Amino acid sequence: MMLTASQFMFYFFALAIVIFSILTVTSQRILRAATYLLFVLISTAGIYFLLNYQFLAAVQITLYAGGIVVLIIFSILLTSHVGVKFDMVGWKKRLATGIAVAIGAILVITTILQYQFEASTEAARAVEMRWIGLSLLSYEKEGFVLPFEVISILLLASMIGAIIIARKEEKNESNN
Repeated sequence: MMLTASQFMFYFFALAIVIFSILTVTSQRILRAATYLLFVLISTAGIYFLLNYQFLAAVQITLYAGGIVVLIIFSILLTSHVGVKFDMVGWKKRLATGIAVAIGAILVITTILQYQFEASTEAARAVEMRWIGLSLLSYEKEGFVLPFEVISILLLASMIGAIIIARKEEKNESNN
C-alpha cells in the first residue's frame, strides 16, 4: 500500500506531535520543554494546512507558536531559571499518570470508534475575510473581543504571578 503525499505528511505531523508532546512533559529542563512545545504547536499548524484551514494554521503559528511560547521562554529567561533541572518523578506519580493516560486514551479511542463519520457531498463554502475580521472585532453575540481580552488579562496576571513567585524564591534562597 503506497501512501500519498498528503497521507505521508499527516503521519509525519502526527508522529511529531506525539513525540514532542512526550518530550515536553518528560523533559527535566524547562527551556527544552518550552522548545518541544513549540515543535508540537508548529506540527499542529501543519495538520491545519493539510486540512486547508489556512486561517486557523496562521493563527496557530502566530498566536500560539509565536506568542505564547515566546512569552514562556521570555519568562524563563527573565526569572533566571534556565539551568534549573527538575527532580525525577517518583513511582507513585508515574503510576497515577499512567493510569490517567490509559483512561484518557480509552475514552478518546472509544469515542472516535463509536462516532459514525459521514462524507459530505456539500461543496465547500467560501468564507469572506471581512466576516472573519468583523467577528473577531465584534462585541455582539457572535463576537470574539471579550474572550480575547479575558484571555490576555489572564495571561498577564499569570505571568506577573509567576515572576513574583520566582523572585521571592530567589530572595529566600539568598537569605538562607
